[in-house]
Amino acid sequence: MSDFNVGFVIFPGMTQLDFTGPFEVLSRLGTPPSLSAPSPFPDAKTHVIAKTRLPVMSDRGLGILPSCTFQDCPPLNLICLPGGAGVVDALADDETIDFIRREGERADYVTSVCVGAFLLGAAGLLRGRRATTHWAYVDLLPRVGARHEKARVVRDGNVFTSGGVTSGIDFAFAIVAELAGAEVAKAIQLAIEYDPAPPFDAGHPDKASEAAIALMMSRNETARANLRQALDNRSAPTSG
Repeated sequence: MSDFNVGFVIFPGMTQLDFTGPFEVLSRLGTPPSLSAPSPFPDAKTHVIAKTRLPVMSDRGLGILPSCTFQDCPPLNLICLPGGAGVVDALADDETIDFIRREGERADYVTSVCVGAFLLGAAGLLRGRRATTHWAYVDLLPRVGARHEKARVVRDGNVFTSGGVTSGIDFAFAIVAELAGAEVAKAIQLAIEYDPAPPFDAGHPDKASEAAIALMMSRNETARANLRQALDNRSAPTSG
């Protein structure tokens, strides 16, 4: 079996859990060097990709070290785009968008978490697709040619988009189940004890209080405006 290359594209200002949640799940497809038990998908390899090999700072100040760059990463079977405030600057970076487009067009699976969906959209990978993103930004999906579908994880062909932050863990389990079977996915879920029991049932606007929704929206007003402007800039015709 040839390698199955899973690639996470990271950039300054990303939300680390958008990346580390699905990374934790998908990296367990292969057998870690410390374990002798065989894996049903032993040739899976996980790559952390950035423009350079310098540490990349998340939107909360956590530094993450890439394992390869746009120039030296292998062809990807799965590409994943996290979200975060840094999506605004990434949208303006042609090198980043071109890499996403190139790898996404040939990947078996094209995936995103939260507002990472807009990076897929800017690369033309969501045009005419059903998709989701963080609930506070779903109204912007038509700007990249996508149709919003209300779900935590949305699949349209080989494209998986997921909602805000923690939902990336769920799409990763869906991928594992497809690649290696439901029992492997369940075993990984058990291994990481993914058994959510939050103290508040407020993780979606359908459940949250009006006060919580208003507070969250007020805290994200600037971020929404910045993303909307970045999408407008990306779609605006260039002069000359």
